Amino acid sequence: MQPGTQFAIAPGLDDLAQVDRQLAFFPARNANPRTLNSAQLAEFNVRGYLAGFQVFSDAEIAAVRARFDRLLETVLAAGGDSYSISSAHLLYAEAYDLLTDSRIVDYVTDLLGDDIVGWGCHYFCKMPRDGKRVAWHQDATYWPLSPSKTVTVWLAIDDADIGNACMRFIPGSHLHGPLGFEVDDQDQSNVLNQTVPDVEAMGEAVNNELPAGAISLHTDLLLHGSEANGSDRRRCGLTLRYCAAEVKAYLGWNRKGVIVSGTDGDGHWANPSRPPR
Repeated sequence: MQPGTQFAIAPGLDDLAQVDRQLAFFPARNANPRTLNSAQLAEFNVRGYLAGFQVFSDAEIAAVRARFDRLLETVLAAGGDSYSISSAHLLYAEAYDLLTDSRIVDYVTDLLGDDIVGWGCHYFCKMPRDGKRVAWHQDATYWPLSPSKTVTVWLAIDDADIGNACMRFIPGSHLHGPLGFEVDDQDQSNVLNQTVPDVEAMGEAVNNELPAGAISLHTDLLLHGSEANGSDRRRCGLTLRYCAAEVKAYLGWNRKGVIVSGTDGDGHWANPSRPPR
C-alpha cells in the first residue's frame, strides 16, 4: 500500500461543508502541568505556539533520520514524492513509535488534558532547491474535527533554519478564529492548496528554527507556513497531530486515531494497533 493513499491530506471543501465544526481556540487550563510550567502555558495561550524543546539526543535523531532516509528511498522508487508520506503511523512502526513516544505526549497532555488521541503523522520533507513553499494557512480549516482542540508537534529530523526554509508563525493569529482563504489546486509550487491572504495585517512573522531532535508545538488555528528551500540542504520535519479524546472526527478520520494517553470514554476513535513492519 502506497503511503498517503488511505486518507487525503485534506478532504474537499464540499465534504467539509457538510460537517458542523466548532472552530475556536480553547486556551490551555492546567493548574498542575508536569512537563511545561505555568509561564509556558500562558505563552502558548497568547502566542499560539511553543518551541525549542530538545526531545531526542544526537544519536537518537540520527537513527530516526537513517530510518526516514530508507523510507524516502522506497517511496520515491514507488513513484511518490517527499511530501506524500501521510498517515504514516498506520503503515510504519517507526512512525507509530514517534507518535506514541511519552516524551512527546507529555508536552501535549499539559496543553490538552490527560485523555489524548494521536491521529496524524505526516512527513514534510523539503528536498534541496525543490521550489515548493507552504503558503500561510490554518490547520483547522483542513480537518473534519470538532471541536478544534488540536495541537501539532513539529519534530525536526534535519536541522531547520532560515537557510533551508524553516516553518514560520504569526504569533497571536490563532485568536482571530478561522480566517478566510483562497483555494488554488493548480499551483504546483504550493504543497497545500489553501492560502490566507494579507497576513501582514496579523503581525510580524517569526522563524521556527529548530535543531534536529527538537520540537515545537502549535495550535490548529495559528497561521503558519514556510518558504521554498533554496539551499543545498534538505529540511525534513515530521508533523505529529494530537487532539483531546472528546474531539469527534468525521468522514472516517476516526479510524486514524490512536489513544496515546488516558482513555477514549466514548469509544469514538478506532485506536489501531502498531503496524508490524
